[in-house]
Amino acid sequence: MKGNFLRNTSIVGAMTLLSRVTGMLRDMVYARMFGAGPLMDAFIVAFKIPNFLRRITGEGAFSQAFVPVINEYRIKRPHEDVDALVAGVMGTLGWALFAITLVGVVASPFLVVLFAPGFAGAGGRSDLAGEMLRWTFPYIFFISLTALGSGVLNSYGKFGTAAFNPVILNVVMILFAAWIAPHSSNPGVTLAIGVFVAGVVQLAAQFRGLQRLGLLSWPRWRYADPGVRRIARLMLPGIFGSSVAQIAQLLDTWIASFFVTGSLTWMYYAVRLAEFPMGVFSIALATVILPGLSVHHSEESPERFNGTLDWALRLTSVISLPASVALFVLAGPLIATINGYGKFGSHDVLMSAYALMSNAAGLMGLSLVKVLLPGYTARQDTRTPVRIGITALSVAIGFDLLVVIPAAYFGAPVPHAILALSSGIGAYVNCWLLYRGLREAGIYRPTPGWKRLGAQLLVANVVMALFLWWAAGAWEPWTAWSGWLRVGRLTACVVGGATVYGAVLWIMGLRPRHLRPV
Repeated sequence: MKGNFLRNTSIVGAMTLLSRVTGMLRDMVYARMFGAGPLMDAFIVAFKIPNFLRRITGEGAFSQAFVPVINEYRIKRPHEDVDALVAGVMGTLGWALFAITLVGVVASPFLVVLFAPGFAGAGGRSDLAGEMLRWTFPYIFFISLTALGSGVLNSYGKFGTAAFNPVILNVVMILFAAWIAPHSSNPGVTLAIGVFVAGVVQLAAQFRGLQRLGLLSWPRWRYADPGVRRIARLMLPGIFGSSVAQIAQLLDTWIASFFVTGSLTWMYYAVRLAEFPMGVFSIALATVILPGLSVHHSEESPERFNGTLDWALRLTSVISLPASVALFVLAGPLIATINGYGKFGSHDVLMSAYALMSNAAGLMGLSLVKVLLPGYTARQDTRTPVRIGITALSVAIGFDLLVVIPAAYFGAPVPHAILALSSGIGAYVNCWLLYRGLREAGIYRPTPGWKRLGAQLLVANVVMALFLWWAAGAWEPWTAWSGWLRVGRLTACVVGGATVYGAVLWIMGLRPRHLRPV
């Protein structure tokens, strides 16, 4: 089991790394071709609305509800029952998603006004975003069914195919952005059509793996089926509880739509970079441990459940904390190297870098939430995260009302960067309450060695931050350098920082064996 966790995490991490690299290339193409103007602001809103729903149904409530149930079927029931459950969920979810998609396409202009009211008026961003949303909204249909297939494959230990799906999205969108949209009379709508095409291809990519497992039966409407109804009951309350960060980001979009043109684009590139380490590691780790935790729960093995969760928290702390520190210190060089070309000028780099610093400050909280949530959902408890999520979201909204909006009203120079802090604050509240709930319920008990690990991480991150600050130097020259010089200097900073971090941890006595599953 220990080897499986490490191997599967490595597989998912490698595939996710590839997806993040191709995603970075996609963002580089966007920045170079379209800059930070009305078109990109409109596209970000048009893509964010279905993407928000994707994260609820794909990475959030649906996966958290579906995986424990299918694992229970796989362990305790014959293959025919598993096949019937998959076909029933596919058909029931498919019809529900089709209805939602139809409504979303028809109501696209209204949805843009609802989620980005600041677009109304000059600039034409509202009309353009509405046109785009008619093509991007169906993505929720394709990607949610893709998530179902991924959940099945993950439950059977087949993590590679599911983890490769985002690469498909990025490659298709790069093709549309670099070679098709520039030659179109309406490049914004062409970008949106790329999202639609990517969704179709991602769904089709799951079929081969499901066929090999003998689980590619024709979808059927089976809401009366006990398994389907149980998944629905687990999913509905989890829609809110597992998606606090996404709801907070939508609120950020709502507020930022009133800021100067370009604010949404600056925030978008900052969030994408901040999500890079979280996607490569934290989401990959959470994806891998959820089936294992659900199996431990089904087998009534609390010690193994506790050991798996403790190992995941340690590994997340060792990797996500230095990522957060590095993103904060290297915010300017990162944005300049990845996005600062073509129509994305030096002012755009600076504004996006400020937003990245704010996002980096909240990265650790968001990463730990990803790992703590399976501690509840693997036990089919989706109600507790809902209550906790409401509290965390309330704190984030309070910060927006009491700090962000007054700061923008009184002319703060970077209101979008202040706004980016709210999601991180909500994430830390969410993280603390999830952790406290597991402790008070006796589900999780930290194993010995956490105090020593905390001291090691503190010293190593301080030393690494000082090194990165010295190695990166002033931000201003970065945008004037050639692309290759930026890449070379940033690579030296990253490799040097990782080396310094690892060396300090080694000197202080941390060894790989201390981070193995117990």
